[in-house]
Amino acid sequence: MDRNQATGLILFAAVILVYSLFFATTPEIPEVEPVTTEQTESTQANTASQAATTDTTSENDSTLDASRRAKYGVLATMTVGEEETLTLENDLIQVTISSKGAEVKKVILKEYKSWDMTPLELFNEESSKMDFIIESQNGPLDLNDLYFTPSIKSTEDEEGVKTQTLTLSAGTESGQIIQSFSLADGSYQVKKSFEVDRYQGVITGNALALSWEDQVIAHESNLAESRRQTRLNYYTTEGSFDNLGAGDDLEEETIPEPIKWVSFSQRFFSAAMIADTDFRNVSITQSTPTDSSIVRSMATSLSIPLQDGKAGFTYYFGPDKYKTLKKVTDGFEDNVDMGYFFVSWVNKYIIVNLFAFLEKFFTNYGVIIIIIVFLIKLALFPLTYKSYIGMAKMRVIKPEIDELKEKYGDDATKMQQEQMKLFSKLGVSPISGCLPMVLQMPFLFAMFFFFPNAIELRQESFLWATDLSTYDTFFNLPFTIPFYGSHVSMFTLLMTVSQIIYTHFNNQLTTATGPMKNLGYIMPVMFMFILNSYPAGLSFYYFVSNMVTFGQQAMIKLFVDDEKIRAKVEESKAKNVNKKKSKFQQKLEDAMKASENSRKK
Repeated sequence: MDRNQATGLILFAAVILVYSLFFATTPEIPEVEPVTTEQTESTQANTASQAATTDTTSENDSTLDASRRAKYGVLATMTVGEEETLTLENDLIQVTISSKGAEVKKVILKEYKSWDMTPLELFNEESSKMDFIIESQNGPLDLNDLYFTPSIKSTEDEEGVKTQTLTLSAGTESGQIIQSFSLADGSYQVKKSFEVDRYQGVITGNALALSWEDQVIAHESNLAESRRQTRLNYYTTEGSFDNLGAGDDLEEETIPEPIKWVSFSQRFFSAAMIADTDFRNVSITQSTPTDSSIVRSMATSLSIPLQDGKAGFTYYFGPDKYKTLKKVTDGFEDNVDMGYFFVSWVNKYIIVNLFAFLEKFFTNYGVIIIIIVFLIKLALFPLTYKSYIGMAKMRVIKPEIDELKEKYGDDATKMQQEQMKLFSKLGVSPISGCLPMVLQMPFLFAMFFFFPNAIELRQESFLWATDLSTYDTFFNLPFTIPFYGSHVSMFTLLMTVSQIIYTHFNNQLTTATGPMKNLGYIMPVMFMFILNSYPAGLSFYYFVSNMVTFGQQAMIKLFVDDEKIRAKVEESKAKNVNKKKSKFQQKLEDAMKASENSRKK
């Protein structure tokens, strides 16, 4: 029983006593009955019991106060109060903050909905817990034990942007602890400041220690894909980005160097902390729970240095949209996985900007994907044309290559030498058909990273697909196929069929035989299993890309026939009759001869 409860009981007893003395009616005096020994003993027992209870209550109240004073010292009075919840809100987010500890209790992203169309709570007090601790003369002081007095004010800058500032203060005659939160219109960033005013010798720590645990709430229907794309990311003050992996096992790491920011980044949204200066003594932990309502369990502990009793940092509560994150701080856009360095440039500098431009004119993202395919294929058309011509040349000289195989088939080195001579004489390069295709590969692979992380496609429908950011279920199977699933994605099926048709058409243009020819049919089937549970937008992009490529090659074939290509080959053959070998060709032949001689020895 605390002091408030004891005071309430005493006041309640006083009211009853006053009422009985002054307002109760006088009862009739009954006849006096002789008092028995049992009644006397009972009355004495009740009186003793009441006295004991009163003594115990006073003792407990006194002990509680003494314990509180021993634990908190001069700050003890700040641990008594009533909790209030306060809200900072703009057009994008709603942040609920408690007056007890100045803890962020809930964050709602107003522009977005969860997969079941409920409000998207990035986290709440059941899923997330933050503890700020500072050293005091009585030991570690948990700020969540203190009650703060709130005040909110709104300001407007010269450009008309309004900013709400919530200030929470708690103090005694010896000093104050002040925490404030600021949220500007049109921003996902909440700036927080912490200040110790006076309290010399009372607050002894020179750093604020944070412990943050978060059970990342599932906001997407495809839990497996969400877990693949959910990571605990961080960025060092030296400019290095890293994260814990995407595995299901418990992962822990202690970061030896200061960091600039740490982010609990799920597939499309992030909750992060960004230092004004740096965070130190950082430890991070990540694991995957069995609970399907939770994507991952994440935790971090770190210290925030105090300078003259002050510290500051910024929360980011918002979407993982590349252009939005890029404006936050250095390296923050890396929360969106754009792929490895040899393909990420395609996404960062081309695809992201194309999407942003086309969004101004089109609202249907299926149409936007089709337009992006056409624009990329148009830009890469010269490479496609060169690839087609290169493969066509190899096709028309196939009779000469077959003759060499019959003549030198048993001597691989001699066969290679004679092939090189033939290619030089006919003006044909064996890599002329492959190199343009290789140059197009970054665009093909870039999409494999872009579409699974494109928040622009989230909950956007097209044709039968209700959400382009997850797989389209054309119909469900009554059983589960290993590595495939229990549903059929129609866009993935169309992509597979189109790739097989394209492979068949391509084999007519090349000299591929045997295993290489069959590999072209096996790969689409393998990708059908892989992509069946990937976003519908990705499969749709590959399907449209295959169809456009098929159309380009069919168009090229109308204007470029084999007879014209053969004529060019014969023309090159006539020109190169007396052509001397190039230094590169001579060195290559010498190397091949040396290799053959070494092999024979």
